[in-house]
Amino acid sequence: MLISLTVGKVDAGVAVLLTEDNRLIEFPSILLPPNISSGSIVDITVARNQAKEAASQKAFASLQNEIYTTFGQQSPSPPVLRCRNATQTSVVLEWDPIQLATAEMRSLSLFRNGSKAGGIPRPTETLATKISGLAVDTEYVFHLVLRTSAGTYSSDKITIKTHKMTDLSGITVTPGVLPAPLRDSLQAAVERIGAKLVDTVRLDTTHFVCTEGRGQAWERAVETNIPVVRPEWVEGCEREGRIVGVRGYYLNADPRLRQVGQGVGLQRQDSQPSSPQVNQRPSSQASTSQRALPLHVQQGSRQDLASPPPPSTTETHNVTQSPSVATADGADETDRPPALPVKDHPSTVHLPEPKSATDEPKMRKEDRDQVAKVAQSTESISSGEGHQGAVTPTTMVSREDDGERTPEGAGSFTEVSL
Repeated sequence: MLISLTVGKVDAGVAVLLTEDNRLIEFPSILLPPNISSGSIVDITVARNQAKEAASQKAFASLQNEIYTTFGQQSPSPPVLRCRNATQTSVVLEWDPIQLATAEMRSLSLFRNGSKAGGIPRPTETLATKISGLAVDTEYVFHLVLRTSAGTYSSDKITIKTHKMTDLSGITVTPGVLPAPLRDSLQAAVERIGAKLVDTVRLDTTHFVCTEGRGQAWERAVETNIPVVRPEWVEGCEREGRIVGVRGYYLNADPRLRQVGQGVGLQRQDSQPSSPQVNQRPSSQASTSQRALPLHVQQGSRQDLASPPPPSTTETHNVTQSPSVATADGADETDRPPALPVKDHPSTVHLPEPKSATDEPKMRKEDRDQVAKVAQSTESISSGEGHQGAVTPTTMVSREDDGERTPEGAGSFTEVSL
């Protein structure tokens, strides 16, 4: 198609062309022939390039297909979580590598019992984590939450129960520097208790067993705060039938700190202890029998246990019409036979006095009044009948509660001879 145009104005970059019907067209001046000026007439041929157009459309369709294949068919995959190992107070979780497709990573978080436990550092590189500080014999529910630029994806929930103290299957032992016989015996003991033995220090390693603190494995165990113990620790777990403390089994620990029990066999025999009520029954019966006795008898029995038995303190006195009866009424307290003291002995039990000190003089005065009444009655009988009356002898009984002797029948007559 041929078009004739008149050059109206030529500028440095743009030329103004006029059509026959006086329409203005801005045309790049660089495409015009040289030596063009205002008023020049130029012919321009316009044609469609079919081949170029077809090639351009094909290239564009290929680009669209590549974009759809790359970004439209693949999406991030949910994490796959599983348990590697569980002990009494810890759990080791692991998962497959995260598949992000073409999305960008935002975060990877671990949830425990529905609450966020923490974020996973370097989620594209880290494939395992250890959760410590759990309760013994308790169930926990864990799951991962992946957040990307393409959306949020959650893993399936898994339920894990921590072990009991008698379950030793969660112990993972890594051996260090050991003599050959000790290494063989360690492997046999680990197999007997149902634990695992690994050659390298891993995330699920619970104990590092060696006799010398050297080597790369030992250094890594120390850096990761893994307990370094002697082979006797595994033997202690096997002997006790439960996991034992590591305090007495460190390399530089005192062997006397090890708490050695009776063993599994003896523990099973002693699993049914005797009832405390049966053991306390003799003492309770003894205390009941003592409460049934009077206080002075109980004190006497305790003093018998504390010291040798004192000599007999029973004495007999005759009270007659003679002046000795009158003197008995006015006799001083020092005339009474003194109470025999209890000999000092390392096992002597000093019991408190049952009565106060103010009651003691009052009781002694009452005893003297009773003796005076006996003497007056005897004198009146002897003066009225002209016969000498004799009163039956009375026995002085030792009172253990206040340390003095009182007549057994004071204040009453058993028999009077006229």
